[in-house]
Amino acid sequence: MTPIHYYPPVKIQNNRMEKFYTETLQKLETEIKELEIEADCSIERIEAVIELIIKYLSDVKDFVLKKGFTNIDAEIRFFKYQKPLIVSKLIYYNAIYKIEIRKPHGAKAIRKHLKKELKKLKRFFDSNLDFYKYYRNNYSFLDEKFFVRGKHDITLCLDTYYFQSDHTFSTSHDYKVAKIMANDLIQLYLEDQLYHIKKHLLLKRPSLTALNWTASKAAMIELIYSLHYQGVFDNGNSDIRLIAEYFERAFNIDLGNFYHTYLEIRNRKINRTKFLDALRDALIKKMDEQDER
Repeated sequence: MTPIHYYPPVKIQNNRMEKFYTETLQKLETEIKELEIEADCSIERIEAVIELIIKYLSDVKDFVLKKGFTNIDAEIRFFKYQKPLIVSKLIYYNAIYKIEIRKPHGAKAIRKHLKKELKKLKRFFDSNLDFYKYYRNNYSFLDEKFFVRGKHDITLCLDTYYFQSDHTFSTSHDYKVAKIMANDLIQLYLEDQLYHIKKHLLLKRPSLTALNWTASKAAMIELIYSLHYQGVFDNGNSDIRLIAEYFERAFNIDLGNFYHTYLEIRNRKINRTKFLDALRDALIKKMDEQDER
């Protein structure tokens, strides 16, 4: 559950801050890993991790307020990349905590609950699309307004949260960066949970009676290629090899070198679509017999 972090390299202007931050982050991540190994209850583990992050974030705040920054570049680096990385962990674990304690009973209800949480992430993305583009592309032309304390621009549609925050340790957009970073990890968590639920539901389904293909291999290959060229699987984006492998597993047959067999079908002098024509004739014949009843 430990989040993966990243931030682009930029010119380092404040070695003292860099040293303190790097050491603090390493200690935090080490202690998070230890908690995840030792704690038995997942809810209790998340609670402990949240308390730990709050403590380390407080230490970072004390250091920043006491030591400050040597220049604006160092301040931008801190509020654009470093502080958001720690805050994103807090947002992430707090979100997972809420998801877990509110989780309903039953696989289908849980799936609905998780999909609702995914929609929340989508809404945040949609309402912050411009800033997403700015951050993802690592633009910097607005960094002094976004990531320097006291330089906010109210015309940039700031969140109400900013006006209530501690401006000695916040800029107008550092929390939004943290939210973006956290949402990436929350999405991975939700999708992983949904995958395991889907797998669980599939395993609970009664097993289907196996069907064995008793017509010729050439007949199946003729059918497979006709379906492939008609584009009936994945809007025509499926590879013929994958389709063949699926049919082999589904109908318990080894098609061998189906490419070679297809070439033989193409080289037939008479009736290259013998099996498909037989299918069509058999279906029409049956329909006619049913119409006569």
